[in-house]
Amino acid sequence: MMFAKFILKITTVALAVVVLVSFSSEQIPKVIQTKIEKSVKETYNVPEFTMEQITVSEAVQKEVKAELGVNHLFKLKSNTETLGYLYLGEAPSKKMVFDYIVMFTPEVTVKKSKVLIYREDYGRQIGSQRWLKQFIGLSPDDAVNYGENIDAISGATISAASMTTAISEVLAAMKVLKTYTIL
Repeated sequence: MMFAKFILKITTVALAVVVLVSFSSEQIPKVIQTKIEKSVKETYNVPEFTMEQITVSEAVQKEVKAELGVNHLFKLKSNTETLGYLYLGEAPSKKMVFDYIVMFTPEVTVKKSKVLIYREDYGRQIGSQRWLKQFIGLSPDDAVNYGENIDAISGATISAASMTTAISEVLAAMKVLKTYTIL
């Protein structure tokens, strides 16, 4: 009986550790990681690549609106060649949030942006490459304004404005990172 209780306690502790590690804030969820891998391979036309986390100081983080903490900003490399950079973010939609990425060239211009997971029934049009292609070629020096140089989307106003704001904030953050020669 004592042995059974001992095994039960060990099993409970082991399960708790597995659950905590599985939901660690320092891990990118598997479904998102898979979508990132597919997008990077297609966008940069490479069979394999690595993502090197870029970390910034708290002082630099305070200067920008975009979240630059753990699992947000990466240098993309294939062998020793720098492919560019990738930003992984979350932006609000009407009632929930959606996950998106912005991929950059080594010169820090937008190569492609993509909505990875959209969690609402309405507003999915922001995931259309037809709409997202407006961001391609933008640099940290460019102004990004919804309804002005970025087309509005009827039926996805909140999400489209949110995505535009998010990309604008990421571009502003990239400008700061270039200033500090972090990129």
